[in-house]
Amino acid sequence: MKDEIHIPKENHLKAILEAEAERREVIPATDFAPLPDLPGLAPGPEHHVPSLPEVHATVSISRSPQYWRRLLGFLGPGFLISVGYMDPGNWATDIAGGSRFGYTLLFVIMASNLMAILLQSLSLKLGIATERDLAQMCHQSYGPRVSYVLWIFAEIAIAACDMAEVIGSAIALELLFHIPLFYGVLITGLDVLLILLMQRWGFRYVEALVIALIGTIVGMFGVQMFLSHPEYGPALHSFFIPSSSIVTNPDMLYIAIGILGATVMPHNLYLHSSIVQSRKYERTPKGKREAITMANIDSALALTVALFVNAAILMVAAAVFHRSGHFEVAAIQDAYKLLSPLLGAAGASTLFAIALLASGQNSSITGTLAGQVVMEGFIHFKLSPWLRRLITRSLAIIPTIIVVAVTGERGTENLLILSQVILSLQLSFAVIPLVLFTGSRKKMGEFVNAPWLQALAWLVAVLIAGLNGWLLILMCR
Repeated sequence: MKDEIHIPKENHLKAILEAEAERREVIPATDFAPLPDLPGLAPGPEHHVPSLPEVHATVSISRSPQYWRRLLGFLGPGFLISVGYMDPGNWATDIAGGSRFGYTLLFVIMASNLMAILLQSLSLKLGIATERDLAQMCHQSYGPRVSYVLWIFAEIAIAACDMAEVIGSAIALELLFHIPLFYGVLITGLDVLLILLMQRWGFRYVEALVIALIGTIVGMFGVQMFLSHPEYGPALHSFFIPSSSIVTNPDMLYIAIGILGATVMPHNLYLHSSIVQSRKYERTPKGKREAITMANIDSALALTVALFVNAAILMVAAAVFHRSGHFEVAAIQDAYKLLSPLLGAAGASTLFAIALLASGQNSSITGTLAGQVVMEGFIHFKLSPWLRRLITRSLAIIPTIIVVAVTGERGTENLLILSQVILSLQLSFAVIPLVLFTGSRKKMGEFVNAPWLQALAWLVAVLIAGLNGWLLILMCR
């Protein structure tokens, strides 16, 4: 009787799974194996579900020895995040700051951007190091009860942010095509279908659309900068050297706090920790280190583009409105009406409206994805993608429709202000857990923040929370 060859069961099962994965041309099942409970966390579910499972580890990364080839695979998530820093909610503060105070508040834009780079770096590091997004970490660290409260706050913040994007897109449609605001709000809801369609082709298509829209915004404001002929000397001085009047002038301080308050969007911190996991990097300490480095380059590059856009909006407002004595311009519609006459270029206002439309649609896409992340991460509630996104968009569109129907254009301006107040209230509920988690060696292991980085992160967290609180006090007076 011949000796039988015995294959260990675990090896036999692994061979079958890998063969089946290769046959179907999908990622091996081992890439989606349940993650172990992290030290310092409450016991998680038996089978950990990856963040955004339909796109998790679906974007291939080059194994080329050439650094730039590997980097290209990581470019994308940072640009999805950057749209939150150039959304319609930021336009009003940039326009008001430039028209009233010239180039003085450029320093505030630069400082705000540096804070954003730091916090987004912590977010992506959390996602890559722990293989959990910020919402999932909150759920496992604080338990279901606290998670439900944080989830509600996060959903309110996403709805508030979405509200600004919906209003911005609707205003752009009205300016470009004379579509009434009410119908423009309804049209903006169709981007949910666009996301569903593009994600079926692959997450790279969503990123490509976002980058194309960012390119449109940059191109439009590049032309505006050329036409407006800003004074680059005073602008560069204000960019790097702060003026004491920012603190001593109450009106300037109010707008400066508004710029800072709209800088870091809570949903961006949840979203970034999730979408960086869409890359198919090696889930080993070495692979994670490289992924964090590459993702930081992607994030810093994208947020630098956002810095250019915000600075360009303020500089155009300063060069066109402040220089001509139109200090009262703050509303987006007013800026649109005055641009072409003051610049003497017939297409200037049209370029402005196109950039606004691109900004609104871009931000709506990322807000919808963030809604999915927080719902699944905080409460583990599963819905079909189309229904989940329909609910997320409805939370923003329905209040906007009601306000537009009742109060018209005047109401949309008040709604934009209200959305910023809501974001201010919620921001610390995302920033503080992020700083706590990334500073914990039990949760982060070798990727824990260095002492100097943790101190800097707490400084930024306290500063943002304090300024947002002060902004809320000023608005409630």
